[in-house]
Amino acid sequence: MAIIQILSYNARCMNIRSKYEPIILFLGDAILFYGALWLTLFVRYAETPSMDVFSAHFAPFSILFAIWTLVFYAAGLYEKYTLVLQSRLPSLIFYAHLSASAIAIAFFYLAPFFGITPKTNLFLFIVLSFFLILAWRVRGAAAFGARRRQNAILIGSGEEMRELYREVNSDPSYNLYFITSFDLAKLDGVDFEEDIVTHAHGEDVRAIVVDMNDERTLPILPHLYNLIFSGIRFVDMHDVYEEVFDRVPLSLLGYGWFMKNISFSAHIAYDALKRATDIVFSFVGAVGSLAIYPFVYAAIKADDGGPLFFIARRVGRNNKEIRLIKFRSMSVESTGGGIEEKPHVTRAGNFLRRTRIDEIPQLWNVLKGDISLVGPRPETPELVKVYEKEVPYYDVRHLIKPGLSGWAQIYHDAHPHHGADVTETAKKLSYDLYYIKNRSFLLDIKIVLKTVKIFAMRAGR
Repeated sequence: MAIIQILSYNARCMNIRSKYEPIILFLGDAILFYGALWLTLFVRYAETPSMDVFSAHFAPFSILFAIWTLVFYAAGLYEKYTLVLQSRLPSLIFYAHLSASAIAIAFFYLAPFFGITPKTNLFLFIVLSFFLILAWRVRGAAAFGARRRQNAILIGSGEEMRELYREVNSDPSYNLYFITSFDLAKLDGVDFEEDIVTHAHGEDVRAIVVDMNDERTLPILPHLYNLIFSGIRFVDMHDVYEEVFDRVPLSLLGYGWFMKNISFSAHIAYDALKRATDIVFSFVGAVGSLAIYPFVYAAIKADDGGPLFFIARRVGRNNKEIRLIKFRSMSVESTGGGIEEKPHVTRAGNFLRRTRIDEIPQLWNVLKGDISLVGPRPETPELVKVYEKEVPYYDVRHLIKPGLSGWAQIYHDAHPHHGADVTETAKKLSYDLYYIKNRSFLLDIKIVLKTVKIFAMRAGR
């Protein structure tokens, strides 16, 4: 009886916290909204804004805040369970913010009766408010109880289910906690009404994470159906797995998954923006880096007297062979590129590799269009032949343009550098497929920023 009373008390506490989650999120948005307005005026006029200046902007921007709130509400950003899958939150906030910004621009320029012309102010405000609210929603909300851990039940099978259970329950930063799990391979003797439904009601379960792709799930769906009327959210186990581990679970891969998730219908806006970004940044970087070429040339010549550049054969988009230009870091006799090669790195080359300076000439390849700034790293033709035979669906990574940096380079620490490694390459592919499935301009920005951070940390060693 005492245990039941304790569980009942905990459930009431969870319900109280859940009730106030939208209010906490709204108050945080309001504080940061007006904080962004104050910061905008401070940056714009390079001084602490006076009460008169702030008051002149307060009324029109308050109307904007009301519009902002309605857009956020329509986007689901005040729902209690919006934050279960955190990787989707920045994109959701970005598009909601973009929509609200469009309304804001129309509001000020179609109804300019407030006596202010906020062209620069509005631009600064849109940028500052986005980053402040994004930081609040992603990081700050948890500190004020708006992202308390929600009780959940996990239903699945295999090592990936056990891996997910261990990872989520051992890390309090996740907003889910699995109170129990059910293995689809061991359902004999399970009383669903008693073991799942009663569990869900008695311990205030707010989410059930279930493997929707497993055929063994079908017989239990009627038992779970009525739980949707209790406000319980159902989440695909593989979506949560991607959220937690930043990669696609290998057991999920099959023809149906690719047909459902790897869509190559026209992404005109994204593709155009990505290419424009590649051109601008690669041109600036390639031209700006010409200043270091004489120093690299002198170091390489002083080391072994060999040529400055090395042309690397790689496989690009649609399995077409491309040739990447790099500063030579290996001795001349080690630059064959074969599978069994054990390269001898020169002294100058060791420094060039450690600082990633050897990769700089590839900016010309980006400008040319052979590769992008962000995408799966290209492999040699010899290794590709091996992996296409040994790693299922490996050729899917060639559907998009390879890149200087990619999702796998950030998160997969054990990816092979030289020689064939089927096991690690299969795992690397799971990261590449995550990127191909979720690719977006925001994800590209995230990869670039994390790459810069990694390089800065290495340079500081």
